[in-house]
Amino acid sequence: MKWLWLPKLMLTLLLFLGAASLLVAFNYSYSDGSRAGYIQKFSHKGWICKTYEGELAMTTVPGVAPVLWAFSIWDEKVASQLSQAMGKRLVLHYKEYRTLPTTSFGETAYSVDRVDVTE
Repeated sequence: MKWLWLPKLMLTLLLFLGAASLLVAFNYSYSDGSRAGYIQKFSHKGWICKTYEGELAMTTVPGVAPVLWAFSIWDEKVASQLSQAMGKRLVLHYKEYRTLPTTSFGETAYSVDRVDVTE
C-alpha cells in the first residue's frame, strides 16, 4: 500500500511545476517597447480562447513600402481603444512573451497593453 502515494505525489509535483512555469512566463517579459504606425488589420480570432490580432503598418518615409508588425491583444479595454482609433497614427506599447506554451494566448509573442493616439 505504500506505493499508492507515489502517483499522487508525482501528479501534485507536475501540477505545481506547470503552475510555477506559467506564473514565471506571464510575469516576466522578454522585452517591452513601443511601435508607431497605422493599423492595417484588426480582428477577433480563436476557436475557444479568443484574442484580438492585428497588424501595424510602420512607415519610415512617405512613399516607401511599410513594414508590417503583427501583434496580439488580451485586454478588452485596449482592444476597444484601438478600434476607436482606427485610421489615426498610433503608438502601441507592447511586451514580448517568448515562453508562452501555446497559441491560446495569441498568435504572436507580442502583447499590446496600451494604445496612444499621436495624431
